[in-house]
Amino acid sequence: MTATGLPHCAALARQLGERPTGTASRHRSLLLIEHPGTWPVDVREQVLSLAFGSHGPALLDELHRDLGLRALVIRRPGRQKPTGRLSIFMGRLQPGHRWLERITISEHAELADLDLEAIATGDGGFGQPVDHPLLLVCVHGRKDACCAIRGRPVADALAIAHPEQAWQCTHFGGDRWAGNLLVAPHGFMYGQLEPHTALVAATAAQDGKVSLENLRGRSGIDPFAQVAEIAVRERTGLLGLDEVSAGQPRLIDDQSAAVEVHAAGVAYRVTVGRRPLGVHGHSICSGETHPQRFDVLGVDTSVLS
Repeated sequence: MTATGLPHCAALARQLGERPTGTASRHRSLLLIEHPGTWPVDVREQVLSLAFGSHGPALLDELHRDLGLRALVIRRPGRQKPTGRLSIFMGRLQPGHRWLERITISEHAELADLDLEAIATGDGGFGQPVDHPLLLVCVHGRKDACCAIRGRPVADALAIAHPEQAWQCTHFGGDRWAGNLLVAPHGFMYGQLEPHTALVAATAAQDGKVSLENLRGRSGIDPFAQVAEIAVRERTGLLGLDEVSAGQPRLIDDQSAAVEVHAAGVAYRVTVGRRPLGVHGHSICSGETHPQRFDVLGVDTSVLS
């Protein structure tokens, strides 16, 4: 609880029984820009303005909306000595087009000529390929305190276990699920993490797999599809990144959908419903919360020919 008597939003979500299943953001590609040191509330806007001019923040917001390209500011956990060079990562998160590359620059203005649409829709060729996943933890506490309170211990634990792969980052959606983890370029998100559960997710990522514990879902696809994919993974035990693939949901009504999911030669028809939890509450972060949850209503199977 805070001095106002209200909990922070992540604490409230847990108190109300919310779970993060089906809440991954719709990012299909990433641009990660290193900015060490202290982050003000508007650090993302400042960095994008330095890189792409005053129109930079609006341009990246448009590309996120239209093409799924998400720009995040990143830094290493803990105190770091300046190196004079900044790491820039870019890549796509989609099966069949998944890639991740790195360049280094001296100052953000060097990014002005980047072909952002090609990053969002292309297959690489910008820099040095990165052959390991990045572990991105939102810690931007000046934007939402929950990300500092719950995110920093997660980032610190990952930095000890995987020092070359762990990065702190600005918001990628879902503050109330802090601690949040995005694995790039795998494209899977986790929420409500503690240091020990983050290490489980990171270990799975090293092996090219997902962990079902605290899994928000696969980024870039519809929430109903995220829930259906997780349900089939739970049913089959298949944890490989692309061993399970969910199609586009077919809406039944405003609160339910049918999703065809393919896994190991079997087509699963998963019916998913969405409903309010029937509880609500106020937080110091974002006012009143009326949580909803997804439920798997049925799973039918057929063998693919």
